[in-house]
Amino acid sequence: MAALLHEAKKNKTVLLFAGISIAIIAAIIIAICIGQYPITLKDIFAILTGGEVKEITRRVFYTLRVPRVLASFIAGIGLGLAGSIYQTIFKNHLASPDIIGVAPGANLGSAIAIVFLGGTALSIQLGAFIGGIVVVMLVLLLVKATPSNTTATYILAGIVLTHTTRALIMLLKYYADPAGELAAIEYWTMGSFANVTLDKLLSILPVFLISFIGIILLRNQIGLLSMNEDESKMLGVRLTYVRTVILALSTLMVASVISISGLITFIGLVAPHIARLLMKRNNFTTCVMAALIGGLILIIGDVLARSIYTAEIPISILTTMIGVPVLVYFLVKQKGLN
Repeated sequence: MAALLHEAKKNKTVLLFAGISIAIIAAIIIAICIGQYPITLKDIFAILTGGEVKEITRRVFYTLRVPRVLASFIAGIGLGLAGSIYQTIFKNHLASPDIIGVAPGANLGSAIAIVFLGGTALSIQLGAFIGGIVVVMLVLLLVKATPSNTTATYILAGIVLTHTTRALIMLLKYYADPAGELAAIEYWTMGSFANVTLDKLLSILPVFLISFIGIILLRNQIGLLSMNEDESKMLGVRLTYVRTVILALSTLMVASVISISGLITFIGLVAPHIARLLMKRNNFTTCVMAALIGGLILIIGDVLARSIYTAEIPISILTTMIGVPVLVYFLVKQKGLN
């Protein structure tokens, strides 16, 4: 009987991953086709097989659509996976990239680049990346300075640094040029893939892949961190060291994608909840499902952002509109987020 139940659960998992994979492929094709310059399925087939197609269609495909779709998919994977890991190791289903300061730090770094470094694409990208890492390092130092290394300490430290960065951002906004710098700061905080190029995507890919592979290799330790801390210690887990390494990898992954897209809300919070609802459990397989769901949501969100209105809508507006109803559903139907 137990064997039959295990086989049924395994088959359900395979079907779920097959279904989400098909949905992602369909979303990618649709995302490539839709835009100010439409591309047909026939055009895509001709481009991929070396057939004849207009040169402008080929350029739009390779320089605009493919980098943008890949960037949205990779960003969704990073935010969904990191959000699921944060919720697992902090044992808090409201945890997200905001909770330990990655997103606020990136926001502060980009604001500094806009106000003091000319606001070039490269300076904003580097500022966001460095800002996210520095704030998380400060969180870890703050935790180390306290007598306790519990998950609650990390959350409280993250809250402290998050509000500190927000205060500094408000100060920068106060002194920023309203016509240029202030508008740039506000636009960056709403997120967009409009300015993503292949060069930008390739610039963050090594860091993203190293972080992603490192998390995959530490999947067993992530599972152990979800247990009671006393139980983890009894199993020989070096809690502080392992937690720090996993947080560092997750931070690098999130900071890398935020540095080219701007802030994107709700993906790291909502995708893990959807994954747990589908998988009916909470392990690393569920984290992978959350990553794929995050990628799918961001592809769909980016398509809507550039198609439902004449001017492109910032991506965080769309992800918020998608995320809020999902959270309301969990609040009403699941009796909270536990």
